[in-house]
Amino acid sequence: MYDQPYHLGDLSNQKILITGGAGFIGSHLTEYLLKYGAIVRVIDNFITGRRENIDLFKNNPRFEFIEGDICNKADCDRACDGMNSLLHQAALGSVPRSIKDPVATNRINVDGFLTMMIAARDAGIQRVVYASSSSVYGDHPGLPKVEDKIGKQLSPYAVSKYTNELYAHVFGLNYGMKIIGLRYFNIFGPRQDPNGQYAAVIPKWIDMLKKNERPVINGDGSNTRDFTFVENAVQANIKAMTTENKNAFGQIYNIACGYQFSLMDLFNSLKEIIGANTEPVFGPKREGDIPQSLADVNKAKKLFGYNPEFAFKDGLKITVEDF
Repeated sequence: MYDQPYHLGDLSNQKILITGGAGFIGSHLTEYLLKYGAIVRVIDNFITGRRENIDLFKNNPRFEFIEGDICNKADCDRACDGMNSLLHQAALGSVPRSIKDPVATNRINVDGFLTMMIAARDAGIQRVVYASSSSVYGDHPGLPKVEDKIGKQLSPYAVSKYTNELYAHVFGLNYGMKIIGLRYFNIFGPRQDPNGQYAAVIPKWIDMLKKNERPVINGDGSNTRDFTFVENAVQANIKAMTTENKNAFGQIYNIACGYQFSLMDLFNSLKEIIGANTEPVFGPKREGDIPQSLADVNKAKKLFGYNPEFAFKDGLKITVEDF
């Protein structure tokens, strides 16, 4: 992966902090930046991140790891010290988990975000790219999803991500920071955890189909998602972090492919790639789920050159092979 650069110029003098860098997307950002010569510092507390993800980089002299909590001001201050840019990926994911425990979701996703933003401001970090979510669109019925048209959020997780967007706006407005938010649409790929109660659907189904077990589809399988391979998300972060377009700052962008696939499309594609011989089990609809999802990615294309290069099925094949 990452055989081509998504940036211009030299990254060797760049010192970049990645929160949640032991997680799925964060570890891919770490891999890319180290491959192209940046100095990378990661902070993670392993609530959802995994040690094996950062073990990949422990012998690289340009890599530094801090085991710390974004809700702890001292940890955030230490992590931000001397850094040029911040890629904020740390969060407590999962809509169902947020419905079960909204306090934990708010503490990490809102309080932790604010604590890290204050530390970045105080350390003089100007460039910040942070992860938001397509869940922010809530009950707005329009398709494709356009950044300035959102509805009422349907879960505490969605509320937490929308709150991040509001805080990012006022930090840019009041402190002159160059901040860009990325609304991720169902990112998937290698290193995504298949285990646990709140595992993402694609790695969980790959694991089950390889064992010839029957995955559970919540609802009738007609819910759609704009499934997006992780390298597209890495590209978006790198281009957002390095853009020189002043009009790109202080904005929020959809990061997706611009195509929708149903859960049944996903199941049948994985079944074909793996060569499994089983059928799904249909369960009840999941609370807080958005039924239909499809992104308009023209804003990101126009303002910082985002161009998703990995299609849905190509990404699935890479993910299954890596598994």
